[in-house]
Amino acid sequence: MAVFIHPAEEEITSDVVQHFIELHQAEIPRYERLKKLYESDAPILSQEDKPEYKPDNRLVVNYAKYIVDTFNGYFIGIPVKVSHDEPGVNERVDEFQTRNDMDDNVAELSKICSIYGHGFEILYQNEESETCCTYNNPLDMFIVYDDTIAQKPLFAVRYLINDDDELKGQLFTASEEVALSGKVDDVAFGETASNFYDGVPVIEYIENEERKSIFESVETLINAYDKAISEKANDVDYFADAYLKILGVELDETSLQNIRDNRIINLFGSDNIKDIIAEFMEKPNGDDSQEHLLDRLERLIYQISMVANINDESFGSASGVALEFKLQPMKNMAAMKDRKFVSGMNRRFKMVFNLPTNIEQSKKDEWRNLNYKFTRNIPRNTKDEADTASKLQGVVSKETQLGILSIVDNPKQEIERMAAENQSNPYPEDNNGDFETGGEE
Repeated sequence: MAVFIHPAEEEITSDVVQHFIELHQAEIPRYERLKKLYESDAPILSQEDKPEYKPDNRLVVNYAKYIVDTFNGYFIGIPVKVSHDEPGVNERVDEFQTRNDMDDNVAELSKICSIYGHGFEILYQNEESETCCTYNNPLDMFIVYDDTIAQKPLFAVRYLINDDDELKGQLFTASEEVALSGKVDDVAFGETASNFYDGVPVIEYIENEERKSIFESVETLINAYDKAISEKANDVDYFADAYLKILGVELDETSLQNIRDNRIINLFGSDNIKDIIAEFMEKPNGDDSQEHLLDRLERLIYQISMVANINDESFGSASGVALEFKLQPMKNMAAMKDRKFVSGMNRRFKMVFNLPTNIEQSKKDEWRNLNYKFTRNIPRNTKDEADTASKLQGVVSKETQLGILSIVDNPKQEIERMAAENQSNPYPEDNNGDFETGGEE
């Protein structure tokens, strides 16, 4: 998808907004196609009907949903941890996160990005003047950037169009929010409200720089798999409904009825009885070719999408190193998405910290020092982690050492707990963290 660009020095008029709404409308068919594929409304369900005498199975194997849900379970199944070294700032961040149920918001936003290639987060003030945050898909929202090398957000639009082509929505700029109304081809500005975030309160999150869906590269393979497995089901129906061929004798309607009802064939009285043939007509068997095609398509879907087939039998028996190799492509994609999401979350907290109701103004730039920790949601071998952590004793810092352990959510807090325990611990430890064996006699 192309990025929407508008000259930074030009005024944002209703004609400009209308122009970009028309450009966004041209993208809607793609979004709808991807949405349908994720929701099992595959193209095979709407293909032309076959003649009544032919089997017409329409099977959908929803690889699109599997790819999206599996990757996002791996990427964000364990919520991202946002922290700050200063307790006061950390408390304000936790309060914002809890108030907005951000674990769920980020998980849904990540899924939206995987389906459509990008998604949006919008900031707003509720009735209690609290800063709130929610996600939005690109079906009814878009953002426009300026034409500078930095491509800063210039404005964003959220709109709805009813069946009478009447439009209603909002325009978000760095200084105000403007109501939109009118027709699709005649957009008008309405009431305005001030924007206190010092920025466009709409943040775009992207799956990748091309803003492509995670399954868009295998869309044709998924459709081909649905077609192949549907034709295989048609062949099964065909064999179950095969024609009986009887050559060399004439049968009347009564005889045909008896054969159908009793499933018995008894032919006699012919001088050339040996020339009579009674057998089922068989369709050429393409089972091997079909199976090879299905296997090839399945392998390619996982290979090209770079999402692991965790249902593969070899997964359960793979060693730690082999498992890392199997997950490496998905790990690379997740690492790239980490960076995209960190960029978006920095923009979010920069605007949140700009309001004095969220944090004291002397600390409004502390968003720069926030720490984001993404944890991959995979089975962990705690014993191996503990062995690795113990071998790092004295080699790295205590915080890094504890960070190896998946059972430790926050190494800083764990160090504080350990220090508190040591103060009341009658058994002193040496420099290696081992109990000292000596003591008072």
